[in-house]
Amino acid sequence: MKILYAIQGTGNGHLCRAMDIIPCLQQFGTVDVLMSGIQADICMPFDIKYRLHGLSFIFGKSGGVDLWKTFMSSTVRKLLQEVNEVPVQDYDLVINDFEPITAWACQTKDLPCIGLSHQIGAMHPNSPKPEETDMMGKFIMKNYAPVSQAYGFHFKQYHKSIFTPVIREPIRKLEPTNLGHYTVYLPSYDDAHLLKHLTKFSDVQWEVFSKHNNRPLHVKNVKIQPIDNDAFVKSMASAEGVLCGAGFETPAEALYLGKKVLAIPMKNQYEQHLNAAALEDIGIPIIKSLKKKYEYDIEVWLNSTNKVKVDYPNNTMQIVETIISKNT
Repeated sequence: MKILYAIQGTGNGHLCRAMDIIPCLQQFGTVDVLMSGIQADICMPFDIKYRLHGLSFIFGKSGGVDLWKTFMSSTVRKLLQEVNEVPVQDYDLVINDFEPITAWACQTKDLPCIGLSHQIGAMHPNSPKPEETDMMGKFIMKNYAPVSQAYGFHFKQYHKSIFTPVIREPIRKLEPTNLGHYTVYLPSYDDAHLLKHLTKFSDVQWEVFSKHNNRPLHVKNVKIQPIDNDAFVKSMASAEGVLCGAGFETPAEALYLGKKVLAIPMKNQYEQHLNAAALEDIGIPIIKSLKKKYEYDIEVWLNSTNKVKVDYPNNTMQIVETIISKNT
């Protein structure tokens, strides 16, 4: 069986998940990997047969998505060209992790496309939703990567078609410790914003991993270093807590490691607000930004010893077996 596994390359979550899913898929046939999008920081240990421009959300520098840069980075002509040219018809099975080119290629050629992504779990009717409805965001999420069969991941199993997070093997092998520092991953904030706010908590040691800097920087109680997967994992595993965006993989891995988490959803990113609603549902504190009015909430979190316990079993092979058996 020939399988095409298509990954959205924006951010790191989809790629982290792929590291565990691809070996499982290879048990059932030949797997070709397609990746579209930009701004990923992780090198894949697998050959990527197709690299496409796709449609990426560009992170801003003050807590949100830069909608203008996102729009300008993707031309309609290039998108249509990639949709028309990707050879989805050459595969027995197309599995899609929120990747728009293969999804729309299957849609236009009337071919099945199996969705397996966190976004599907977050959009499921049973999953928690934010109080404020973002109609445009909801429309984009629903139509970004349409699929014929949908399976999702979420922080909690809200439905039988939703699975708990795939925790990559290197994380599962770790033995967490607590060296007292706090690990920070907020890619939509630049270093100046982070320094301005984090230095106010002078008795806390912050280890920041930044998309906006290519060399290490140490200012007062804040250590900033470029994104490095191994260094980030080491920092998170030995942290007191993790301050991060309301993405999916980072909060899930932090929770798996038994760390307390504080999440800040990106502005203009509906998916992160869906994630925030689910994190809040399981007991994780959420703040809207690093602004002065949320300093008290940050202080409360820093002084808290409350940690949310989760059960994320290693069942990736069972998930893949279920999907293969139902769609072949």
